[in-house]
Amino acid sequence: MSGTAHVVIVGAGHAGGTAAALLRQYGHAGPITLIGTEPLPPYQRPPLSKAWLKGEADADSLALKPVAFYAEADIDFRAATTVTAIDRGARTLALSDGSSLAYDTLILATGARAIALPIEGAELAGILSLRSAADAEALKAQVGPGKTLAVVGGGYIGLEVAASGRALGAEVVVLEREPRLLARVACEALSSFFHGYHVKHGVRFELGCSVTAFEGRGGHVTGVKLADGRTITCDAVVVGVGAHPNDELAKDAGLDCARGVVVDLDARSVTDPAIFAIGDVAHRPMPIYDRMFRMESVPNALEQAKQAASAITGRPRPAGECPWQWSDQYDLKLQIAGYPFDADEILLRGDPATAKFAVFHLKGDLVQSVEAINSPPEFMMGKTLILSRKPVNKAKLADPSISMKEVAA
Repeated sequence: MSGTAHVVIVGAGHAGGTAAALLRQYGHAGPITLIGTEPLPPYQRPPLSKAWLKGEADADSLALKPVAFYAEADIDFRAATTVTAIDRGARTLALSDGSSLAYDTLILATGARAIALPIEGAELAGILSLRSAADAEALKAQVGPGKTLAVVGGGYIGLEVAASGRALGAEVVVLEREPRLLARVACEALSSFFHGYHVKHGVRFELGCSVTAFEGRGGHVTGVKLADGRTITCDAVVVGVGAHPNDELAKDAGLDCARGVVVDLDARSVTDPAIFAIGDVAHRPMPIYDRMFRMESVPNALEQAKQAASAITGRPRPAGECPWQWSDQYDLKLQIAGYPFDADEILLRGDPATAKFAVFHLKGDLVQSVEAINSPPEFMMGKTLILSRKPVNKAKLADPSISMKEVAA
């Protein structure tokens, strides 16, 4: 399919930018067009909630490739451009400037967007999400000593923003609807550990509370109204209650979607062999767990970019990987491998009081997932065990005096 075929990539995030570079690396000689809605070339997003807010990173240091790379690699990079429609019959794209663009092969890497709260006052200035460099820049300008930052949502993004807010000297209050933090993504041991750690760093929490409206003065947010009648005063708000895949373009073009574009192990659309979908917008097979799932992580974006670039250039399909992700908060590095699907037991290795421990989620004697705090060996060997589907000795796994190498042997 490759050779002189014109590959158009819609979305210039981590997935799209990596796919463009890999196509050239894998020998694709035909034209490549990379279309991004932002004014910047592809950049790393995880540092936005950490290094960028703290002034330790900027657009240049976070760029996936120097801006000159795209011209040198003969990749037609079009910034600040939106694709408004796909005509699958004609294999053309309608662009926001009124022009159209023909493709032979299309890669959708349109990512996901923050879920907005459909409540009164949501349009006020100072209410932000954190998905782009522009978001991070706007937040940085509003957070510092003497300011109060309200974070709606006690998930990983919310907690990273809280940690960065404290590092910048702001007061921080986190508002979470569930009775505990990380309720949808982590076990109780991990959520109570993070809760305690943030409290030690001066973060205030309101758990089990419902946000009903935002209050403002002069068009700028001044407070968050709760269902119990209280108002939490603040100077800025970050809403981090999850993300929705940008799959409208695909849906409108008649592609099979299930909260994300449904793809196979080559990241190819199950509806149209000329179209691939990668990264946050893809609903993909997970052979380890024998199910389909949509993942939001950099490692997933990179794995699917490899899958699509390999399929397009006729290379063998890359070996399947263990899904993983990470979160940095204060001096803590949390590394997560796998997902706790169908887990029937939780096993703790190490002592949370030392801020160095791991939580293993087991299904029988198989490791489904591991959450490792400042524990690289548990994370690395956990990944190996998840991928190999090799039964584990639980007594050995629970004993930190036995090395993870021996546990996994």
